[in-house]
Amino acid sequence: MPRTTIARLFHTLIGVVEDPHLWQFDSFGEEDGLGTQTCLAPVNDVVIEASPWKEWSEYRPAQGPADPFAQWINPIRKHVISSTLPAELPWNSSLVTGDPVAYVRELRETGEGDIAVAGGITTVRTLFLAGLIDRLTFTTHPVVVGEGHRLFDGSVPITRLALLDNSRTSTGNMVLTYGLRESD
Repeated sequence: MPRTTIARLFHTLIGVVEDPHLWQFDSFGEEDGLGTQTCLAPVNDVVIEASPWKEWSEYRPAQGPADPFAQWINPIRKHVISSTLPAELPWNSSLVTGDPVAYVRELRETGEGDIAVAGGITTVRTLFLAGLIDRLTFTTHPVVVGEGHRLFDGSVPITRLALLDNSRTSTGNMVLTYGLRESD
């Protein structure tokens, strides 16, 4: 049986997922942090694009025990999708240069624990539409941001989803988890 693959994104009311650090923190509460920790607890591997990997690898290793996300992400295996990074990567990371769909399909058949797709937007979209992300969770913040990349842009065909879980936080966020809907 393949390993479960998840992705969790912060999201505005109109679908912007880019740069959540610019708009989410006035409504990011304790429940959001605990929800993220619960979602990531069974994860043993992270698939991530070069850009977020570079940003995190420069910042997270220096964070101390007070940062629970750093305590989780620093030791975990990271699979970095890139055509420009060097073959040898630090921070418990390995380079993925081929087709990410084929790579994740194979990764799902090996090892133990869940796999998290941490970004970027293109990789999450590609893997979800290929049926390789089992649980796509959006934490929708009560904010409208006029500009920014959306996970599902005009290039995505009509795609039916199934709501797998939902909740509301005390700060007004909606946490919605979807999977691809089975064909009728």
